[in-house]
Amino acid sequence: MKSVKNLDIYKKAHDLTLSLYKQTKNFPEEEKYGLVSQIRRAVVSINSNLMEGYHRNGLKEFRQFIEISKGSAGEL
Repeated sequence: MKSVKNLDIYKKAHDLTLSLYKQTKNFPEEEKYGLVSQIRRAVVSINSNLMEGYHRNGLKEFRQFIEISKGSAGEL
């Protein structure tokens, strides 16, 4: 594995991030600092944790960050 960006899960999570940013642009203004903010932070957290885990010290830590990413997906 040369890069985490080559993983299908990373690509799908990235596509989801782009999609949700576009969709949340159409949310009501009163949700800008509530629901929209929460959705965006959760979706960004998925790829952020995949990337961080990949750059840690081995497969064990990467797996741990995958679990954290799964938690962010559940929150989303």
